[in-house]
Amino acid sequence: MEVTPVVLIGDRVKIQPMEDYHVQELFDAGNNPDIWAYMPMKVQSIEDMKYLVNGALLAREQGSEFPFVIFDKDSGKIVGSTRFLNISIPNRNLEIGWTWLSPTVWRTRINTECKYLLLKHCFETLGTIRVQLKTDSRNLRSQQAMERLGAVKEGVLRNHVVMPDGYLRDSVFYSIIDQEWVLVKDKLESMLR
Repeated sequence: MEVTPVVLIGDRVKIQPMEDYHVQELFDAGNNPDIWAYMPMKVQSIEDMKYLVNGALLAREQGSEFPFVIFDKDSGKIVGSTRFLNISIPNRNLEIGWTWLSPTVWRTRINTECKYLLLKHCFETLGTIRVQLKTDSRNLRSQQAMERLGAVKEGVLRNHVVMPDGYLRDSVFYSIIDQEWVLVKDKLESMLR
């Protein structure tokens, strides 16, 4: 398993490696407080987005994360971001997370297609045996989306993250393992038809 730069292209989305020159477009896409309600940081200014991007790029240099930007092919604009994180090459697993999307594309096929492309890359190219996802226990919409994908709920880590406002977040963990990929892939492909 070797995580290297890749561009993933679907019918509606293009996912490509994040770079520092994406800051302004990411800020424009993410300039809505609803996006950050359950995220471990709040982006309220261009400086906040620079901090987020710089942190993601540093984690990429260190090999622990690989951040992407998400383009809506219809508009040609960045509409969000996602990452591979908690990359464990010896254990052939990683997490798909830090995913956020502009409300302009909520309830569209964009998130489903992103997850499909990322999971397909994980299981069919990287050779992962487990992909993890997690969310704030209060984020029911995200949990329902993970379950719709076919991810299996594994449990809850209590007081897992201290949020920017001091709230002690419980995190709900999900996963998809390699033996489940064929069924998950079929389900996602039928959702995208």
